[in-house]
Amino acid sequence: MKLFYTGPVVNAEMLVMMLEKHGIVATQNFVDVTLPDDGDLSRPAQVFVSESNYPRAHQLFYTEREDEL
Repeated sequence: MKLFYTGPVVNAEMLVMMLEKHGIVATQNFVDVTLPDDGDLSRPAQVFVSESNYPRAHQLFYTEREDEL
């Protein structure tokens, strides 16, 4: 698994769902697993995708779309 995103858990959860809609399995973990899960939506989290799916995921979410210009 390769790190794809680090940021607030609220964004990480949405990203995992969006990746899954594109057929890319992703997992989410908290950056600091020792902290209690108190429902803080700004708590830092990480999203991981498989090495084989990383290029496609990166293209979907990080490359500029020429059709939007």
